[in-house]
Amino acid sequence: MSNLSSATVYSTLSGSLTESLALRRPPIAISFADAMPKGVTNFAGRAPAGCRFWEDAANGAFGTSAVDHSLCAVGIYTHNLLPTPGYEVDLADALKVFQQLGYVREADIATIPVLQSQYRHVVYSPLAETPLTPDIVILFVDANQTLILSEATQQVENANAPAMGRPACAVVPQVMNTGRAALSLGCCGARAYLDTLTDGMAIFTIPGAKLEAYTQRIEELAKANAVLSKFHALRRREIAAGLTPTVGESLEALKTGSSAQ
Repeated sequence: MSNLSSATVYSTLSGSLTESLALRRPPIAISFADAMPKGVTNFAGRAPAGCRFWEDAANGAFGTSAVDHSLCAVGIYTHNLLPTPGYEVDLADALKVFQQLGYVREADIATIPVLQSQYRHVVYSPLAETPLTPDIVILFVDANQTLILSEATQQVENANAPAMGRPACAVVPQVMNTGRAALSLGCCGARAYLDTLTDGMAIFTIPGAKLEAYTQRIEELAKANAVLSKFHALRRREIAAGLTPTVGESLEALKTGSSAQ
């Protein structure tokens, strides 16, 4: 893809990810910048939390600054954005309640990822329309799709992706700081603010620098999973019918399209 324009590359990668994983929502690109890209408009409206931008980005590119995140002190904290008026009070009040509930203990705070660098703007868009090289790409996935993504992570990074809980927004600095993919199971806040994040959904986040490698592996693994799923279903039918097929016999039956009825 190196001979193609950036716009074509990201549109192609987005299409491949969507088709291979049968995504119900488009991949979302997130980029950090110190200047708003030309042609990108500021976010219009009011967001209850920064994670809400992940869902809104499906409708087109927009940029945000700290003020757009001001209603989410936790998001400002994890994204290391410039503090807005009232940020310290809101964060302290949130942490106080979290501690009273036993949700976040004082010792837990140090384990929450925080973006190492500070940027003035965060740009969100569909991956296919990203105006900048994406720093990370977010996918809304279910358990079956996560299976393929976990296999891709093992092959691209020789490791398993960490599965993270609260806060959901911490998956962004986790991936930015480490350069490695991560799975977020969301948090109760994100599940309240995002219609997309239903009970059966999670968030898989890919570092932009490894996007092409991930896409290639996902495409191949998705095809392999489709074939192997048919193989296992066929063996289940054969064994339920009282047969004791060898792997070779099942493979031959798969090839010829015949199986025990």
